[in-house]
Amino acid sequence: MSDPYYQTAAWRKLRAQRLAIDGGICVVPGCNRKANTVDHIKRRRDGGADALPNLRSLCDQHDRSIKETPSGKRRNGGKLVVRGCFADGTPRDPKHPWFTGGK
Repeated sequence: MSDPYYQTAAWRKLRAQRLAIDGGICVVPGCNRKANTVDHIKRRRDGGADALPNLRSLCDQHDRSIKETPSGKRRNGGKLVVRGCFADGTPRDPKHPWFTGGK
């Protein structure tokens, strides 16, 4: 993590809030593993907000599935492609807070 933002009190607070909201569990449907990472859905460098709606709690496995490659691009375009999700990685469940209708 080279971005100094991730060492700030503001980030630590947001991270703790997101983990608490998600119950400390990976948000990928059916995963249920402990979340160790809070990930920006839209990266900060791409204009993603440092805000709870743009954050998700992930286990190590799911975080690695979208980690940046040496070229700086995210694997799978940064999208978690799992059963129960649209191609953009958002949940199909309309009650889920990240539901977008696959847009």
